[in-house]
Amino acid sequence: MKKLLLGLVAATALVSPALAELELEKDELTFGFIKLTDMAPLAVAYENGYFLDEGLFVTLEAQANWKVLLDGVIDGQLDGAHMLAGQPLAATIGYGTEAHIITPFSMDLNGNGITVSNEIWEEMKPNIPVMEDGRPQHPISAEALAPVVEKYRSEGKPFNMGMVFPVSTHNYELRYWLAAGGLHPGYYSPDNVTGQIGADVFLSVTPPPQMPATLEAGTIYGYCVGEPWNQQAVFKGIGVPVITDYELWKNNPEKVFGITAEFAEEYPNTTLAVTKALIRAAMWLDENDNANRPEAVEILSRPEYVGADYDVIANSMTGTFEYEKGDKREVPDFNVFFRYNATYPFYSDAVWYLTQMRRWGQINESKPDSWYDEVAKSVYKPEIYLEAARLLVDEGLANEADFPWDSDGYKAPTPAEDIIDGIAYNGRTPNAYLESLSIGLKDGQTIVGSDVQG
Repeated sequence: MKKLLLGLVAATALVSPALAELELEKDELTFGFIKLTDMAPLAVAYENGYFLDEGLFVTLEAQANWKVLLDGVIDGQLDGAHMLAGQPLAATIGYGTEAHIITPFSMDLNGNGITVSNEIWEEMKPNIPVMEDGRPQHPISAEALAPVVEKYRSEGKPFNMGMVFPVSTHNYELRYWLAAGGLHPGYYSPDNVTGQIGADVFLSVTPPPQMPATLEAGTIYGYCVGEPWNQQAVFKGIGVPVITDYELWKNNPEKVFGITAEFAEEYPNTTLAVTKALIRAAMWLDENDNANRPEAVEILSRPEYVGADYDVIANSMTGTFEYEKGDKREVPDFNVFFRYNATYPFYSDAVWYLTQMRRWGQINESKPDSWYDEVAKSVYKPEIYLEAARLLVDEGLANEADFPWDSDGYKAPTPAEDIIDGIAYNGRTPNAYLESLSIGLKDGQTIVGSDVQG
């Protein structure tokens, strides 16, 4: 009997090592996500029992679109969610909706692509250099698209492309790529939130899973989206990815896990427990040179998660990326979940999103550098992240060397050679960065009506 009791104690300890560490204020939680491969840390934390290890009983619920997801977190139907990094920032500064959303955890780096229809690809190809074997040379600049857009304009046809949400990484990445190739993606103003003021290319919102069908219908000529919806276009034979965001900006920040500031204040230990589980999931996803990715792909392919075919998800999730049919190339860092401090919520990542909001008029007036720093620090919470990481290290579940304990929250500047337009990014000097970009609002400029003034 004594042995049996000891066994039960040991088994309980294995299931819930953190229960003795943290007294949870709330243990039943519902988290939202969109059907994209970068929701993987949530699925893995659930399927591998990391939430349960923390004493958390979690329900994961797919959401129809990013607005529904954000509203669910704000009104309390969801306790937290897989979010576009721009959503907590935009909500906190009152763009679109107003609510103080924070993030203690960045979900991944990279993971997006820009895809065009087969017809547009054929029109672009004459403008693209080729390698010795005849395949297109990557990365492909939007300069190759510019003559196609001009042709459509001369024929009186608007050139339409899709992105997933006005404050999404995808919107800003697509805009960045277009602008780097000399194409204007349009401005926003307080009176015109279409983002199409002065545009050469007209961008509109399409939910991620609907991108391939919208492309096939001819409503849009291309799109920027996360996986598996670029590879889906290849598998369906309806489109060609022209660039990944890894090629656009090496190891760029992507999604975050978002909760309300009120949730973090009311349930601090629960917040730590959730962050611990997500860190463990991210570690598992990247450990041993992505050895667990096939298992992760199987999890994500289930209908309750992403629900795409195993082969479609594996095409990018396991270290490769297929551009045209048969043109599969090695891209081991296409999806990064833990390497390169991917899960640490860097202020400099937040500042980049804010610079893009300002660049395209979502922030209509100039702000001092100090404003960018203050907003970043009100939303991104590395102190929560590091506290959770310390608990994992103390429990023997993580390695001390894997976390940036001494960081002040800012990454070293991204060198020019890691960004498609050859312009370095330094999060400490946002206004100088904005001035260095050839297309976009500059200091003192605002959009009034359809004109840039100042």
